[in-house]
Amino acid sequence: MKGLKPTLLALCVAGVPPAAVAEIQMLDDSAMGMITGQAGVTIELETKIDLDRFVYTDEGSLSVSNISIGGAERTDFFGYNGLTGPTGTDRLDNIKIDIDVYSDGDAVINLLPIQFAAVDFRVTTGAWELLSTDGSNQQTTLMDNMFIEGAIGRGSIEIDTATDVLNFRGAFAIEVMDFDVPFLALGVRGLQVTGADYDLRRPSPLDLFAEVELDVYEGSRFSGTDSALAIDMAEFRADVGIREVIVGQQTIGSVFLDDLAVTNTAMRIYGH
Repeated sequence: MKGLKPTLLALCVAGVPPAAVAEIQMLDDSAMGMITGQAGVTIELETKIDLDRFVYTDEGSLSVSNISIGGAERTDFFGYNGLTGPTGTDRLDNIKIDIDVYSDGDAVINLLPIQFAAVDFRVTTGAWELLSTDGSNQQTTLMDNMFIEGAIGRGSIEIDTATDVLNFRGAFAIEVMDFDVPFLALGVRGLQVTGADYDLRRPSPLDLFAEVELDVYEGSRFSGTDSALAIDMAEFRADVGIREVIVGQQTIGSVFLDDLAVTNTAMRIYGH
């Protein structure tokens, strides 16, 4: 453990009365190593995020307007009254974050409920637009009117010092997701995501959440040995339903994907 810089230490000691200085005993590194703190840190969180505009610029720009992330202001999801607690607000709440660093150096962050209930969320955005920057004022609206409400069952992050891998595990369910894709004349209403074992004829909240696990680390590109941000997903299983698909302002029906499985998926992300 590194000590205080001498100048800072001198300033601190200068303000202490001489009698008190006589009682001060300097600790060497081995003695400092015997001093430990409490087991971890807990953060209780309530928040709401609003953002007028997000812009990513390469040569042209991608713009997302009117972003809002918060609570769903309700407690009934998928017919279970009180699934997300006794009260509903417009804030992300009922969140407790436990942070621990273990003796082997591994760090673990667990997202837990303060009260035994899922965490409700609502995400909305305005237009997702591609914008020209060459003075031509060209633009394409990729997506608009996005609205998502759902619940988070759990989440955790572990950083392994032996492998330098960040492992993320989470469980979530989306009750409703609506959005429009104007440049394709397409609209989606009532998209739902649940666990693959969730049976609509015999529903159980224990099967409601879709589980996802990701490993994130520095890896090599598929096309060579240069480094890249690597994201691996061993398996993701879920049921996905869409209540209404709209094409050209007309409904063409509904869609249901039973036990969708995405396996052995790996991504490498890098600049070009």
